[in-house]
Amino acid sequence: MRAEKQYLISEVDSHLQKSDYVILANFSKVTVADTAELRKRLATEKAEFHVVKNSSLRVAAKALGLPDFDSALIGPTAVVVGGKNSAGVAKILKKFFDEKQKLEIKVGVMEKKIISAEDLNKIAELPSFDALRSQFLSLLTSNAAAFVRVLDAKVKKEEPAAPPTA
Repeated sequence: MRAEKQYLISEVDSHLQKSDYVILANFSKVTVADTAELRKRLATEKAEFHVVKNSSLRVAAKALGLPDFDSALIGPTAVVVGGKNSAGVAKILKKFFDEKQKLEIKVGVMEKKIISAEDLNKIAELPSFDALRSQFLSLLTSNAAAFVRVLDAKVKKEEPAAPPTA
């Protein structure tokens, strides 16, 4: 294998190892300014957007044991990797697409499983992790408060009324 090709494959391999997910996108309608803006947005989640050659991506993915996504490797391909919050990255990509109507998600791989573009869209529509955490905590505290009120009412009901003192 030529040294240039080996370098490209190792570059893609290093990108793919940055996270446990990879999102493939078609960037054919995206301008340089749009790419810069998307990279800036993705930086908030510590994610990266890289344009890659399909052949290099195919070889690097196979070497890492990722599932076969050859059917998605048609046309220009970019990968989105990095960061720990794959749902946050999906939200950024969905918002970018809704605003610009340019970037098309091809497919994603999360935890070595293929995720369709529709499923990634559903993930993007979920509330953020912090919002889910606060909803869960409010659910716990409201039920706990109701439980305490019930116990308090039962105790007050069972206590005999104390005679008034003069």
